[in-house]
Amino acid sequence: MKPVIKKLILKRFRSIPGEEVTFDNPTFVLGRNGSGKSNFADAFAFLAEAMASPLQAVFDKRYGIAAVRNRTSVKNYPPNLGLGAIFGRLNGEVRKARYAFEVKAEKNYGYQVVREQCVVHWKDGVVWFDRGRKSFRSNVKGLKPCLEPVSLGLPVVGGDSRFAPVLRTLAGMRVYSIQPAQLREMQDPDSGQVLRPDGSNVASVLQEIQRQLPDDFRRIEEFLLTIVPNTSHVRPVKRGNKLSLEFTQEWGDNKRLKFESFSMSDGTLRALGLLTAVFQHPTPSLIVIEEPEATMHPGALGAIMDLLRHAGRIMQVVATTQSPDILDADWLEAHNLRIVHWHDGATRLTPVSDGTRQALQEHLQTAGELLRSNALRGRPISSDNIPLPSLFDEALA
Repeated sequence: MKPVIKKLILKRFRSIPGEEVTFDNPTFVLGRNGSGKSNFADAFAFLAEAMASPLQAVFDKRYGIAAVRNRTSVKNYPPNLGLGAIFGRLNGEVRKARYAFEVKAEKNYGYQVVREQCVVHWKDGVVWFDRGRKSFRSNVKGLKPCLEPVSLGLPVVGGDSRFAPVLRTLAGMRVYSIQPAQLREMQDPDSGQVLRPDGSNVASVLQEIQRQLPDDFRRIEEFLLTIVPNTSHVRPVKRGNKLSLEFTQEWGDNKRLKFESFSMSDGTLRALGLLTAVFQHPTPSLIVIEEPEATMHPGALGAIMDLLRHAGRIMQVVATTQSPDILDADWLEAHNLRIVHWHDGATRLTPVSDGTRQALQEHLQTAGELLRSNALRGRPISSDNIPLPSLFDEALA
């Protein structure tokens, strides 16, 4: 499917002074350790959490605005923090949309929302709101929400059906860094509707998939067998008031053994977490997976790429990686890749260089082969061309 988030706009977010990042589906974000891939991934998590939780709680989870706002010394660069997204088609009637907000840091770790804007292009017209520090303008009659200076407006205004598609899309984004140690533990049951970022409620989510979507549960087991040979079945098991996982391995003439999750390898548990993230219901609007290759045997990475390609047919996929084995997939093209650089104390993101693009287009080498030979490069950057991203649509009447 085409990406629902066509562009992410970042202004002074964590290690990123300013970027406008466009997306294909899937998009692979490549970079060395410490270059800022996780900071970039956190922008999606921040936006999603801000649609469902108070903005103060979202900052507090990250140790306050001082830890989130980029303080890199960039000459003549505005000091406020901002995030924005430009959307493609969201459903049968919304043609495109735009949402952004900007926050100013105050004394004593406080902050204010200085501007917030949402513009939605429906087939039969455009609706918008534009909120300043002390004002709220909209072309929707009667729309007058009471907003605190420290609160975002879209979670309130998104109750209106005309703005709801933007709110649902942002709130439906999920970011995952699966932690096998969490999958080994006995888990407290929950609704199983949303897989947690570390996978720590995977048993509940699998139980819900098994109950509501048996065909998808079978597909999880089929994928798992491809990734982890002989592991034919997995099921959530009740242990008192807790849930755990039980795996079945089969070989030969009906020979089988059952294992608890604490006996399984990190790679097996991570693979199960990724499968559950992709097949959970409701389906995320966008999924970010951090380093899907971690703890995986190289022979399993082809199946992981097949999984991500499958996921791209039903949701938007972004993955961070530094693995040439992941990038050996022959279907990856230049437009699927973004390069992360750590340059002069800041994270920068670029498309691939012209030389890399030509090598991939002419099938001279795969992206993985280019990475192994240190020839997978992004476009040249310098300290003088840090973009000043435009968060807002200034053409509103």
